[in-house]
Amino acid sequence: MTDGIARRPGTALITGASSGIGYELALVFARNGYRLVVVARDRVRLDSLAQTLQTRHGASVVVLPHDLSRPSAPNDLMRDLANASVEVDVLVNNAGFGTHGPFAQSDMDAQLRMMQVNMAALTHLTRLVLPGMLARRAGKILNVASTAAFQPGPMMAVYYASKAYVLSFSEALANELAGTGVSVTALCPGPTKTEFQARANVGHTKMMSERIMTAVDVALAGYQGLMAGKTIVIPGARNKLIAFAVRLLPRALVRRAVRRIQDHRSA
Repeated sequence: MTDGIARRPGTALITGASSGIGYELALVFARNGYRLVVVARDRVRLDSLAQTLQTRHGASVVVLPHDLSRPSAPNDLMRDLANASVEVDVLVNNAGFGTHGPFAQSDMDAQLRMMQVNMAALTHLTRLVLPGMLARRAGKILNVASTAAFQPGPMMAVYYASKAYVLSFSEALANELAGTGVSVTALCPGPTKTEFQARANVGHTKMMSERIMTAVDVALAGYQGLMAGKTIVIPGARNKLIAFAVRLLPRALVRRAVRRIQDHRSA
């Protein structure tokens, strides 16, 4: 059974597919008849995902473990695809991570890796697959941004800025590609229950004390928005309201509000 949107099955490449939103997106694409190329650092978890996709949905799955924090990874990934004679019909740039804390005290290596994964690898992969899509006059690109893209983020300054880049890049590219048969969608979820919280050390912040969405719901909203050709998808009514409201409020007030929710809540 599909999710009610007509489409021609093809091959979807999903980065960051080993957990969270990427994992659930892989399940949605497999359920809707797509062949999958799944990418992440952890080969063991990717193999487990591939087994799940094959068992539940009979999906054809190519497992390609790559660390997108390495600048050479996008070229290496495309070489592997060429060797396997795989053309990408749908690119899902989902890989990303965050860190929490004052920038002046941050691990600079971690910040640079974050910028590489969240922005540079996403941009590089998009540039590498786009010519083939344009030549075929068909293709879809889903870039996973965040509601963080709509405001600055004290205590997560680089992460918020990286997601603002993803949103801006996606909107501009969507405009450039109008009428080509290729669409670009930015998925902007709010706080979502995944492993992100533990890695970014935000599990005890006030932001995470609110009711948050599941990766299952976010992935389905992203898939449906992508298939409908939407440029921006913000899952959840509350998240939509917040994203709209911050455009109207004074920037100083927005900065203070974000700083408050990024503080660790009392035990």
